[in-house]
Parts: sequence; structure tokens; C-alpha cells
Amino acid sequence: MLFNPRTYDPAQFDDTTRRLLRATVDWFESRGKKALIDTYIDRAWYGDFLEFAAKEGLFAEFLTPSSADGTKRWDTARIAELNEILGFYGLGYWYTWQVTILGLGPVWQSENEAVRARAAKLLSEGHVMAFGLSERTHGADIYSTDMILTPDGEGGFTATGSKYYIGNGNVAGLVSVFGRRSDVEGPQGYVFFAADSRHEAYHLVKNVVNAQMYVSEFRLENYPVRAEDVLHTGKAAFDAALNTVNVGKFNLCTASIGICEHAMYEAVTHAHNRVLYGRKVTEFPHVRRELTDAYTRLVAMKLFSDRAVDYFRSASAEDRRYLLFNPMTKMKVTTEGEKVIDLMWDVIAAKGFEADTYFDKAARDIRGLPKLEGTVHVNLALILKFMANYLFNPAEYPAVPTRLDAADDTFLFQQGPARGLGAIRFHDWRTAYDAHAHIPNVARFREQADGLCTLLATHAPDAAQQQDLDFLLEIGQLFALVVYGHLVLEQAELTGVDDDLLDGIFDFLVRDFSAHATELHGKSSTTEAQAAWALAHVRRPVADPERAERIWQTVAALSGTYEMQP
Repeated sequence: MLFNPRTYDPAQFDDTTRRLLRATVDWFESRGKKALIDTYIDRAWYGDFLEFAAKEGLFAEFLTPSSADGTKRWDTARIAELNEILGFYGLGYWYTWQVTILGLGPVWQSENEAVRARAAKLLSEGHVMAFGLSERTHGADIYSTDMILTPDGEGGFTATGSKYYIGNGNVAGLVSVFGRRSDVEGPQGYVFFAADSRHEAYHLVKNVVNAQMYVSEFRLENYPVRAEDVLHTGKAAFDAALNTVNVGKFNLCTASIGICEHAMYEAVTHAHNRVLYGRKVTEFPHVRRELTDAYTRLVAMKLFSDRAVDYFRSASAEDRRYLLFNPMTKMKVTTEGEKVIDLMWDVIAAKGFEADTYFDKAARDIRGLPKLEGTVHVNLALILKFMANYLFNPAEYPAVPTRLDAADDTFLFQQGPARGLGAIRFHDWRTAYDAHAHIPNVARFREQADGLCTLLATHAPDAAQQQDLDFLLEIGQLFALVVYGHLVLEQAELTGVDDDLLDGIFDFLVRDFSAHATELHGKSSTTEAQAAWALAHVRRPVADPERAERIWQTVAALSGTYEMQP
């Protein structure tokens, strides 16, 4: 189930994609673990990786839609695959790729053919891009941008203002910058424009983080914005910002998966070959439980994310279900990644601090992903918008197949207005649960999911609770678990995951639901009826020692199967 460079063959893709993915793996492996670790510790800029990517045309091939170059395509399936690989070797390598994706979002959504052609050319030359949205004072509050564009009297503008937390801002060939006009009030004054970090009016201030990646603060001083540099104006600029994040934040889930996979090889190998008190560490029951829990959580992360790809690739104006599954990957999968690392860290203990391990880097970097492209709380609040229709108002849709075809995902750059989320409908989540009702812990979790529907139908949040985000976020956590289990089951059906593994996954989902129900019980604003419901829906998972042993044997078999080249 896990990515292993020793045996990796992405046979599901076309020849060009297979070659580039395998070349990327080979580049990291030939470079070796010492170089990977030393450059991380020294916070060395990863110019050698960018040189490799430029030489191979990696970013150009994967990030140029067919509308800009008919020989290439924007294919979410292979983008997700590369996310996982780059995360496996280090967050910094993924980050420079990720912020290039964000920088390209407003460009590929634009009708400005000149800038689109410029971006395609820059990619082909090996350049990276940047997304100039956030500001030091306002964060990503795009309503309050202080990047001001003043008309120059010749159809263009001069731009003055600063941006903060801007990855690749030190070298980006093109920076998509969000600002507002000085002479137009309200949403009609928004502007997205293309800037160049090499321009004399572009001032690089500093790197705001202590890491390999360059997360810049930059300032524009009377930067000349020609009419041909403008990407979007008015409400379209606002929509382009949100729709770009819709595309970009999906990448965080597969980066988190890659980080956890590499760390798991190290952790299992270390624990399984260490003897304490005359016993192998992995003979202790609590160690087996923690490593098994980490493994089942990681597999669930992969299953959910892989299935979400299919909904992204099949999206249309009539099917926007991806807008729920997207914040789920951002919020749920990345926080599960933190749990996976923590479980393994409890096992390997001091080993997880050693400088010559990958794990030490994973333990630091895994924390960042839940906090990028919107916090967990922001994405949970977004998820709540879909809850009523998802749980109570299903619609009929054609079945969504596994999408590994070599197609261009054109809709992602034609998403349209970023509104109407509460009106989006979903297929019936119960179908996937019913198909797996014979699995004990799926059945037990289904009881809890049905109970959530009962809570919302009979003891729905009152007017005051609907203004209490602390209360609502706990409801959101319960709802998110139902959605998570849904796509895990769909992907398991498509890929033939065995019942043991699914039972193990739903073992922890039952426990997680119970934990969040307990949290809901303890909220000061929870009513007596809601508190009684919460306690009534705390469940123990169905124990099966033989099933647990079979899954453990799969985990133990990871020992020694991968270690990065020295």
C-alpha cells in the first residue's frame, strides 16, 4: 500500500509521465540521504533540484494545461503522484512546486493570452512561480489588501505595497499579485496582475522562515503594471483567488502522505530491530497497537485522497462535489498525518530527535501542512456549509470511475463564481456503508453516523449555538468523519482492499467519533439533550485479536524494506 522507491513503477500512467516520475525518484536516490539531511540542516536553497526539474522539463510537463500547450496537460492524478514523491523526500522540494501551482492558478484562469504564453514559456525554461496574495497585516484576508494600484493615465497602473509568506518570491519568473485600485471602491476594484521578481521595482525584503524554502516578504514600489499584465479585474479577481486555493490546497494531503510513508519505514525498521529488557520492542503490545494504528491511519489517508482525485477530475458546473472533498483533504488528511507521526514517535522516542534521520525532519514538517492554505478551523467551517445536503438531501449522479486517464482537467480553471456551496448536492453516502455492512466496525461506525443525523434532526444547534464556532467545529469534526469513511469505502471497493484492513480503519474511526462526541458533551454551550446524545453515541470498536494480528504482520513486514541510499 505504501510508496517504495525500491519497487516503484507507475505503470498506471503514460510513458512520459512514468519516465519523469521515475527520474525524480532516481535523482533523489542517487543524491543520497546524507545530502538530503545536510542541506536540510544547513537550510541550503535547493537549486540543484530546480536545475534537475528544469533539465527534465518536469514542472512544464505537469503544470501546463493543453490550452496553453497542446502537447502537455494538467492532470490531477499525476500531480498528486508527484506531490507524494516530493513529500517523501522533503517538504521543501514539495513547497517550491506547490507555490508554483498557486502562482499559475490566476494565469490559467485568465483570458490574457499574452501572460498565458509568457507563463508557458517560463515553465519550459525551468522557472518557478509565486502567488502574491497574503500580507503581513491581513494574512489571507483578501478583502483588506493594501497592495494599491494607481492608474497611470495610459491604461495601466503603478503598484505599491508589500506581500508576506510568498514562496519562491526570491526567484519567481512570474508572480501573480492580488491588489486593489485606488480609484474604485468595493469588489469592482480588485485586480490580479503578473509581476516579475527580477524587475527593479520589485524589492525582496527577506525570507520570513528558518528553513530551506524561501518564503518571502517582498515590496513593490511604483511597479509598472501594463494593461497586458492584468490577469483579472473586479469580482473575477476575487473568484480567481479562491478558485486558485481550491486547486492548490488539494496538494497538501498527498505531501503529508509522502512524509508519513518515509517516516514509517524508518520507525518500523528501528523498532522491529531494537531489543529492550530482553525483548524486541515490537513484542510489546502497546508498540504493536501504536504502529498498527499509524499504519491503518496512513492507508486511510491514501484511500481518501486517491478517491478525491476522481471527483476533482470529474468535476463540472453541474457536479461540484469536489468542493467538499477538497477541504476534507486539506483539513482531515493533514491532521491525520500529524497523528501518524506522533504515534510512531511515541514508539521510537529519542530516535525521533536524531539529526541523521528523516524522521526528525518529518516530525517538524508535518506540523506545517494543516496550517497552510487556510487553518484547520477555516476548513472545518467551510465543510459545515455542505452538511445538510450531504446528510439529508442526496441526489442521483452517474458513477464516478477511477480517473487515471491522460486527460486535461480543464474545469479546474473554469470553476466560475466561488459561491453557492450550500446548494451543492451529493450522492447518498449510505450506499457505500451498506455495501460494507458485513464488516463489524463499519457497521458500528454506521450506527454513530446515523446518530449524527438524529442529533441534527431532533436537537439541532439553536440560534446561539449557530454563532458559537467552538461548538460548531465539534459538530464539523463528527460530520467530517462520516465523509472520510465514505470515500475510504468507495476507494476500497474500487481497489480491492481486504476486509481486515477496512475493519482496522473503522476501528480507529469509531474511537475518533467517540472522542469528538465526548468533546461535544463537555462544551459549555451544549444542551442537556445534546450532551445525553453525545454520551449515548460513545462506542467501543469491535475487538478482533486475530484481525489485529494479521494487520500487524503487514506492518512488521515493512521492516528493512526501504532505506534511502547513503
